[in-house]
Amino acid sequence: MDQSQLIKGFLQEELLIFDKYLRDSVNSDNPLLIELTSYVLNSNGKRLRPTLVLLTAKACGKIIPETYHGAVTVELLHTATLVHDDVIDKSDFRRGKQSLNALHDNTQAVLIGDYLLSTSLAESVKTKNLNIVKIISELGQNLAEGELSQFNLAKDIIISEKDYFNVIDKKTASLLRASLAIGAITGGADEELVSKFVKIGTILGLCYQIKDDIFDYYSFDVGKPTGNDIKEGKITLPLIHALKNSPEELSAEILHIIRSRDYIEENISKLLNFAIEYKGVEYSYKVMDTMLEEAEEIVSGFTFDSEIKLYMTLFLKYLKDRSY
Repeated sequence: MDQSQLIKGFLQEELLIFDKYLRDSVNSDNPLLIELTSYVLNSNGKRLRPTLVLLTAKACGKIIPETYHGAVTVELLHTATLVHDDVIDKSDFRRGKQSLNALHDNTQAVLIGDYLLSTSLAESVKTKNLNIVKIISELGQNLAEGELSQFNLAKDIIISEKDYFNVIDKKTASLLRASLAIGAITGGADEELVSKFVKIGTILGLCYQIKDDIFDYYSFDVGKPTGNDIKEGKITLPLIHALKNSPEELSAEILHIIRSRDYIEENISKLLNFAIEYKGVEYSYKVMDTMLEEAEEIVSGFTFDSEIKLYMTLFLKYLKDRSY
């Protein structure tokens, strides 16, 4: 049993209650709406974000109804972005199942994404906390801005570590940051404690995305084909580092492939092997380790119940060790 399963076991009762809140949030008299939203929600994976909301609230005090509404808020917003991403990326599958746009069409997928987004905002109001509503509003802006920035970086072939971190902060870290903030606020944390959880959320989000990007360089069963990011023009940390630390002639050759978008299988393989050979993957792991050490230090300074601290530490270990 991996760390995520241990954490879910610890929160088993709370996650069952969360699931009822989630289903109630999208309940409708419209049979088509029920069919499509049920398909999307049943396709959703690890419930990572609501788990973080609940774990943080429990650490800071207790879980209250507003905590569940906050957890539903981030899960629905996250799910809406996945539905829209599949349309943008023309993806036919999501976690081994047909994507909504492939099963139906782009129009219905976009509308369901819009519905989930609107429902997310309605759920945020049920937290009865204007700060949480503000967090969710800014989160929606960050997610859209991150997606737009990533698209433009890929279109213009801009290769910059600073730009890479700016994108993943908005696209991935912003959701985990919001999850921990909402958990802390509804759990009764003071401003100083909320800020510490915001910092941990940022680290978790950045590390989660870096690990996802590393998966692209190995033939693990992670729900997407090896080299998929490169085929989509997404130049991630392993390749960025390798380009900065390889012989000039070789990096020029690799850049030519990227800029010409000559993504035949032979060239994809060359790019993947190049990033591994010139320590891009190794460097990415080191960046993760450094950030996770900082998060572990913050957690170790908490005065929470030792069991809670154990599960928070397990979550950090899960991010480092996960294989999918």
